[in-house]
Amino acid sequence: MSLRPSLLDPLFASATSLPGVGPKLAPLLDRLIGEPGRPARVVDLLFHLPTGGIDRELKGSIAEAPIGDPVTISGVVAAHYPSPPGRARAPYRVLLEDESGDVTLVFFHAQCARLEKTLPVGAGRIVSGRIELWDGRRQMVHPDRILDQEALDRLPAVEAVYGLTEGLSSRMLGRYVEAAIGRIPPLPEWQDPAWLARERMPAFRTALEAIHRPSSPAQLSEENLIRSPDRRRLAYDELLASQLALALVRSRMRRAPGRLNAGDGRLVEAIRQSLSFGLTPSQERAVGEIRSDLVSDRRMLRLLQGDVGSGKTVVGLLAMASAVEAGRQAALMAPTEILARQHFLRIEPLAKEAGLGMALLMGRDRGAVRRKVLEGLSEGALDIVVGTHALFQEGVVFRDLGLAVVDEQHRFGVHQRLALGAKGEAVDILVMTATPIPRTLALAGFGDMDISVLTEKPAGRKPIATRLVSIDRLDEVVGAIGRAIAAGDQVYWVCPLVGESEALDLAAAEERFNGLRSVFGNSVGLIHGKLAGRDKDDAMASFVAGETKILVSTTVIEVGVDVPRATVMVIEHAERFGLAQLHQLRGRIGRGDRASTCLLVYKGPLGPTARARLETLRETEDGFRIAEEDLRLRGEGEMLGTRQSGLPGFKLARLDSDRDLLEAARDDARLIIERDPELVSARGEALRVLLYLFERDTAIKLLRAG
Repeated sequence: MSLRPSLLDPLFASATSLPGVGPKLAPLLDRLIGEPGRPARVVDLLFHLPTGGIDRELKGSIAEAPIGDPVTISGVVAAHYPSPPGRARAPYRVLLEDESGDVTLVFFHAQCARLEKTLPVGAGRIVSGRIELWDGRRQMVHPDRILDQEALDRLPAVEAVYGLTEGLSSRMLGRYVEAAIGRIPPLPEWQDPAWLARERMPAFRTALEAIHRPSSPAQLSEENLIRSPDRRRLAYDELLASQLALALVRSRMRRAPGRLNAGDGRLVEAIRQSLSFGLTPSQERAVGEIRSDLVSDRRMLRLLQGDVGSGKTVVGLLAMASAVEAGRQAALMAPTEILARQHFLRIEPLAKEAGLGMALLMGRDRGAVRRKVLEGLSEGALDIVVGTHALFQEGVVFRDLGLAVVDEQHRFGVHQRLALGAKGEAVDILVMTATPIPRTLALAGFGDMDISVLTEKPAGRKPIATRLVSIDRLDEVVGAIGRAIAAGDQVYWVCPLVGESEALDLAAAEERFNGLRSVFGNSVGLIHGKLAGRDKDDAMASFVAGETKILVSTTVIEVGVDVPRATVMVIEHAERFGLAQLHQLRGRIGRGDRASTCLLVYKGPLGPTARARLETLRETEDGFRIAEEDLRLRGEGEMLGTRQSGLPGFKLARLDSDRDLLEAARDDARLIIERDPELVSARGEALRVLLYLFERDTAIKLLRAG
């Protein structure tokens, strides 16, 4: 049962409650603005902002109408020219004229009777569309609008244009949005009046109406929309809802009493002594920050972010050793079995050296193996466990879990983050990500967390040579990897991102796999997302052991294991990938002491954005600089994608242009929690409505739980 205020019920009603949205159109709206398992709602239409506007005002004569721009012109229907008999593909033409000249209206696959009724000869009509020149004569193909004077008088002077899906027109969507605006109830003002006055921001409803009912096409241009007080008001509402929810989570986590999770340092020192390298300055700083949290009487909620190969796992192990010193247990959770196994293999020798009991727990483990691990955890014989999300299933019981370390946090999200604490008393949480997150995104997605950043790579890592290669030179690439294999090196070959279809990606990978196998025989392996877990492990194990020399992979699998002899990364159709993803893939090589090369195979001609991405990657290996550039080039929405699914995707806010609003929302959220932690004041009650409106319900549930 939803605890959402009944005030908001009209906005969360199904889009089918609006006039004209029947069973045929509902699935189209679901596809456009709904989410998997949740149909489109009235509020989704309101938050689907227009992308532009068309001027519907009559301006000048037919002869004066500009070529190529959307125009609205008036004239008299002079003649009809139906498609000639036997030429069904020929268009139906209608001649419209005024005192200055004429224009031919062109219709393909036309219904003759309907056109004769809509455009009767001798009648005055107003048409909207783009005029083009064809064989020296003006023509308008499939006008957007055909109106009489009475209908024109009812039409707004400027019509908003929306992003669409096949089967929906902008006119239809505009009609539904108008109906949705009529459903907005009187809402309390949740923003500080002084802030609104200073920023010259309108009321929530006024802002929505202004954007959906533009007064000029220029109002909805990219540049003007970014600066518009109307859009910025809506963006600030969304950002405040997000920051307030995170602040409430943080407040509840902090309020819960912590426990000492660090001892005398003997286990940490034993692990340090067994390392074959010294910690980098930023690793030392992160270890110090984490220890301060662990000895505090407040719960730790910290994000450890560092580039590929910056040494996060060692920092995580030292944190876990601290918890064990205090007589408690620690768990490390990874998103995939491959990564969990890698973590285990990497840290188990170090843990063993320090006398720590350690085990690996996977979701597919059964029988005596699983039973032994579960007994070790419940009885306290095991100090550290590494595994996938199976660690937090109901049947897994710890004697005294003190620290949970979560790898690749973006795969899990706030809900799972909160659930971790249920496995122990006052559990400290450390989450790690190898995807460098721009500060703006870190504030938006992890505003409830303290952040430690690893900025250097361990000593001995050699730079990776990154080269751009046209797909026309693919034979040369195949020859080059042949020479690399002959020299004892190994190769990753990542196949093109075909689209959103995993099946298409797999087909592309299988085609490349077969092609390379015809050249290199059984030394070529294949790994993809549809393989069973055990088969993925086997394919990866074969590559790690050197039995497979070339590993062909789709983009849906994260190849995260260390293979020191893998020195070549080929990324096919690199222009289709995002910068962050390219950087992550490149980070799979260069993990040994041999020189490494990343070949970005592209198909030209490259557009300016694709070229900027590839040039940035060629110029730098700094993951944080790459992440900032990725945010600038693609914007927050694209950058989040499925890989960053734990981060919030904003509908109204744009993190590339609304950074000042994000900072303000963060400060406002902190102030609100200090002054009114239970949201019981008049503004607090209004802010509860805001949280529900933007579906930050987790925060409300925390408030009710106390």
